[in-house]
Amino acid sequence: MALRLNRAPARHDAPALPLDTILIGDCVAELEKLPSASVDLIFADPPYNLQLQGDLRRPDQSLVDAVDDAWDQFESFQAYDAFTRAWLMAVRRVLKPTGTMWVIGSYHNIFRVGAVLQDLGYWVLNDVVWRKTNPMPNFRGRRFTNAHETLIWAAKSADAKGYTFNYEALKAGNEDLQPRSDWLIPICSGGERLKGEDGKKVHPTQKPEALLARVLLSSSKPGDVVLDPFFGSGTTGAVAKRLGRHFIGVERDRDYAAAARARIDAVTPETAEAISAAPAKREAPRVAFATLVERGLVRPGAKVVDARRRYEATVRADGTLAFGTVIGSIHRIGALAQGAEACNGWSFWHVEAGDALTSIDAFRDAVRAEGL
Repeated sequence: MALRLNRAPARHDAPALPLDTILIGDCVAELEKLPSASVDLIFADPPYNLQLQGDLRRPDQSLVDAVDDAWDQFESFQAYDAFTRAWLMAVRRVLKPTGTMWVIGSYHNIFRVGAVLQDLGYWVLNDVVWRKTNPMPNFRGRRFTNAHETLIWAAKSADAKGYTFNYEALKAGNEDLQPRSDWLIPICSGGERLKGEDGKKVHPTQKPEALLARVLLSSSKPGDVVLDPFFGSGTTGAVAKRLGRHFIGVERDRDYAAAARARIDAVTPETAEAISAAPAKREAPRVAFATLVERGLVRPGAKVVDARRRYEATVRADGTLAFGTVIGSIHRIGALAQGAEACNGWSFWHVEAGDALTSIDAFRDAVRAEGL
């Protein structure tokens, strides 16, 4: 049985996919119904196999609302490994060659998941630490407070090409600093936490929307299909709808699925302008340095220098540079000047204008903005 949400119709290039749907049932069985190589991104929040023994109480003896649900309990590590292998194989089949997968866990399970993941041929791109600003304390005072969880970001194989990583957008949104693999994000609380009529949490391990937003914004594009095989309270679907992605969720608990459906139905998508993908330089149309010279943006005979004005080369009419008696491309001459094996000439060379320097890459951007 599927819970259908009121969303845009399926894209013509993937008519068989149950887009924006919550599939009710076991994740492996439901994933077998999906076409191979059909989803762009996977976010998986599997059972952690916490192995809790007995009640967990605070110092005042009040009972902690811990995760003691049947779905998080396994007979042995071997049983958990078999479960992990089964679902990782199932999601790998439906993942596109250019797609990637995120899986989150704690010290209870993430190392076992990582080992099985690598055994199946996935290629780890990063491990990311989600550091919680407000973690639950260790009430017994016998261990460090568990203040983080670990996410593994992996490609389908070691030779995977063309996967999405929105590097330029992430860097621009991070004060022009390269994005890091440690994320400081609060746990889900307050008005975001779903609660039933009895005031209790609908789901014990609901993830914060900020965490899913960072995952989707980093490794997917508007219109992509995001699969969550352990849908729970629907955080993945809610964030996907808000950010203009499609989702497919699999959840075996009907109460969780119903709560997720109501939650997602209430989400208002962001405007197209707010979520449009920022252009990646590696995907931008190619512009030769000779084009800048032909258009008079950089004139023949002009001097180009590095950012520290240590090296100088002369621009030639054919779009090459002269460095002493050597003539070559902006990249070759940049490498030669530094005694390096390689150089990105676009970021290395600048044109002097009085006391200021302008990167030649800025002129390339101007050409692209004019539509070449």
